[in-house]
Amino acid sequence: MTRYRTFLSVLATFLWVAMVWAETPTNGPRTKKNAGRRPPVTATAPKAVPPKVPLVTPDSLLRQADRMVSWKAYGRAIDIYTQLLADTEGPLNAPQRTAATVGLANAYRLVGDNTKAEKYYRDWLARVPATERRPQPVLQLAQTLAANGKFKEAEGFYEEYNQLLDAQKARRAAEVTTEAGQRSRSSQPVQYRLESLELNTKNEEFSPMYYRNGLVYVAGSKGGSAIETAGSGGGSGYLDLLYIPNRNDILASTIIGPDGSEVKADNPRNRRRNRVGEDAYTRPTSNDSKTVPSFSGGIRASEGLGYDARPVSAAQQFSKSLNTRYHEGPATFYADGSRIIFTRNNYNDGKARKSAEGVNKLKLYTAEQQNGAWVNVEEMPFNSDEYSVGHPTLTRDGRTLYFASDMPGGQGGSDIYVTQYQNGRWSKPVNLGTTVNSKGNELFPFVDEAGNLYFASDGKRGLGGLDIFMATMAGTAPQTVEHLDAPINSPQDDFGLITDANRQSGYFSTNRRNGSDDIMRFVRQSSLYACRDLTIRLYDADTDQPLDSVQVDVVGRTEGGEDQQLITDKNGLVRLCLQGDSEFRFVSSRDGYVSSTVGFSTQGLTDDQPSRLEIGLSKPTLMIDTVYTAVPGSAADMANLTRSRIRGIVATERDQRPIEGVTVTLRNECDKSVQSVVTGPDGVYVFDLTEGCDYTLVTRKPTYGTSTKKIKKLPKKSKPKQVEADVRMFSVGDVVTLDNIYYDLDKSTIRSDAARELDKLVSTMRRYPSLVIEVRSHTDSKGDAGYNRELSTRRARSVADYLVSKGISRKRITARGYGESMLLNNCTDGVICTDDEHQRNRRTEFKVLAIK
Repeated sequence: MTRYRTFLSVLATFLWVAMVWAETPTNGPRTKKNAGRRPPVTATAPKAVPPKVPLVTPDSLLRQADRMVSWKAYGRAIDIYTQLLADTEGPLNAPQRTAATVGLANAYRLVGDNTKAEKYYRDWLARVPATERRPQPVLQLAQTLAANGKFKEAEGFYEEYNQLLDAQKARRAAEVTTEAGQRSRSSQPVQYRLESLELNTKNEEFSPMYYRNGLVYVAGSKGGSAIETAGSGGGSGYLDLLYIPNRNDILASTIIGPDGSEVKADNPRNRRRNRVGEDAYTRPTSNDSKTVPSFSGGIRASEGLGYDARPVSAAQQFSKSLNTRYHEGPATFYADGSRIIFTRNNYNDGKARKSAEGVNKLKLYTAEQQNGAWVNVEEMPFNSDEYSVGHPTLTRDGRTLYFASDMPGGQGGSDIYVTQYQNGRWSKPVNLGTTVNSKGNELFPFVDEAGNLYFASDGKRGLGGLDIFMATMAGTAPQTVEHLDAPINSPQDDFGLITDANRQSGYFSTNRRNGSDDIMRFVRQSSLYACRDLTIRLYDADTDQPLDSVQVDVVGRTEGGEDQQLITDKNGLVRLCLQGDSEFRFVSSRDGYVSSTVGFSTQGLTDDQPSRLEIGLSKPTLMIDTVYTAVPGSAADMANLTRSRIRGIVATERDQRPIEGVTVTLRNECDKSVQSVVTGPDGVYVFDLTEGCDYTLVTRKPTYGTSTKKIKKLPKKSKPKQVEADVRMFSVGDVVTLDNIYYDLDKSTIRSDAARELDKLVSTMRRYPSLVIEVRSHTDSKGDAGYNRELSTRRARSVADYLVSKGISRKRITARGYGESMLLNNCTDGVICTDDEHQRNRRTEFKVLAIK
């Protein structure tokens, strides 16, 4: 807009901000509001004693206690909460003590001890101000008081709970809309390619609007002198609506890359072959007429509407019936193209009207399309001779209209208003308030298909002049406002943006290149947001039912990738927004299921569509040994063998001693017949086998684990064979050392070589589903005894966590570190020992605590 503000002050045209810009010199520099930038931004040697590392923090114990509650292990939760509250070595801070107190109260409530629950809930009340109370503990207190017969007091807390719940819902609603509007806006500017279009001239072209397949925009020139707004003239200086019927015909003259580089566009017109009759020396033929060859050939939107086809990028007058000797534009259209709402000076039925101050204001008019002409031009009901109304934009359903106006009662300058079509008429306009409007001017609104409202403002902090902003809307109420990054905005005037719901492409107006208003096309070349919406569904792989309470650890694998820990809801869902251009690993775990690890990458993604992952968790498979081959017996045994048989010895797992009194059962899987025997002092059992049938061998004894083996069928019509199947059984109190479990120095992380050995323990736990164990970790005597105890505790917990990740229930595992308190030799402090002797003490083992 060359000297645009002077132009406005003289004419009171489509921006009608004469009073704001009246003092701008005609040929002087354009004053920039808010042009400032954002502020930058050995054995005899004494033992080395490592620093004591706090391994078990109050926060981790709190999380563990909360997890016990979720698993209904209330007794263990009470123990942990009580330990925390009684801890004097590492005192809790105020928030931690508050959390432990209310947690303990809830645990007592869940086990039915309402007297103790009430005591700790009252302790919680004394610690938490009324303004900081959460609804759930207040509800639990009310329930506890009612259970204790204190109904009147309980009623008061029920009322408080309802009030807190309503306030919480209101806050959450506000937070959700805020997140929706400011959804992790990219820390890096969004990348766009800009195109300066061939339709631009030395005059003004601005405020584009979609119409069918084409583009309608405002164009004109200022002329050599001020243009009269009264009288019979008009002249070249007036603004009209121009039209290009097909947007695909609009060519670019210059392409501006995301880095600001400019190149001349490769214009396809220069390469296009002329059709017969289109050049200067070939006569046209009848085949040159525009006809529709078939139903599939398509119809140009402009045909039959009274507009002549023009050469590529050549614009034409939009409508002779709408363009007058005064200013027209900007405009908006109903979705079907049948109606238009447009801006024009106060001129109708051949008459111009002025305000009391003698200014010809702007108004909004509507017209309908009939037989290629726009007819029945009418004023909108909220127009006035005393203030301006213009810059309309309609929602897709045509029932909500946003526009700009300087009507009294606004925030200052011109503001954005909204009106709705209800019961056959437009409602009273409502100012969008200070979220959108400022003391400056808000102009050129546009609403996209998703309901996002774009507008230009010189009263909000931007890059200078008019800048483009986007408001997220809840209905017609603005929630948040976002300033668009460069290169959409610049230090000059930028306004009149139109785009799709995802801002993938569109057009806007700017005077950044040569001082006059031009229309630019943009194409987004990066993601619109810094994070990508992802929904993860966790389900049972066998039943396809959703799994709640699954812990999903989100691990960022590249710089910038954030680590998180989430829990699935009752529908098995977690929702998160992942940072762009990063890689992630999702580790999903739940008690009784084998953990799953899935990778996901946001690198190279430019679309902004939400993603979804489906992750199935499987329960661990019961491990059953299978005996495949027959083992020849002694020559004497085989000579007397008339039928195939199975024999074996049942012995202890720890020292292979025969076990007496074990019930051994053999089931024929062909006819389901069962044989049974009880072992003697030698622990031996013997059964006959029928060739061609599978068998199941089960051994049982109280205080010993039940063992199950599958016996693969022997071939029919074969010579009698003997199958050897010895059985090893655990008993309560057994301690088994896990071989080859090594750790890096001062580390507790499970190494890959240790994981292979631990998988054998996983198989054992699956083979004995009633086995309950204690994982015990030991160190040598090197280093500080306290540190060694803490290190061994971490290591034991790492083993337990590994077992849980393989689907072993945490209820079956207790982890304990013994440090150097249970050495297997005399390598204590001050004793010289070899590395091999110290290695004997560095071990991991498990003890059988119970077999149900």
